[in-house]
Amino acid sequence: MQIRRLREGRGYSLEQLAERSGLSFRGLIYIEHGQRSPSVLTLLDIAAGLDVEPGELVNHIAGEGAGEPGPQ
Repeated sequence: MQIRRLREGRGYSLEQLAERSGLSFRGLIYIEHGQRSPSVLTLLDIAAGLDVEPGELVNHIAGEGAGEPGPQ
C-alpha cells in the first residue's frame, strides 16, 4: 500500500515505475497488491524508482509488523 501511495503521489503509472526501477510491470502489480513480498534488492530498486530513501518503505513495513500504524 505504501508503494502505491508513493507512486500515485508522484503521478507515476505502474508502467513508469517499472521503467524507472528496472522491474517488471507484472511484478510491481503483485507487490502492490500484496501477492508477493519483495526482496531487499527489489525494495532498493523501487525506492530508487520513486526517488525516496529505502527507509521510507522499510520503516512503514516495520511499523506494521510491530503493530504500530505506518506513517500517514
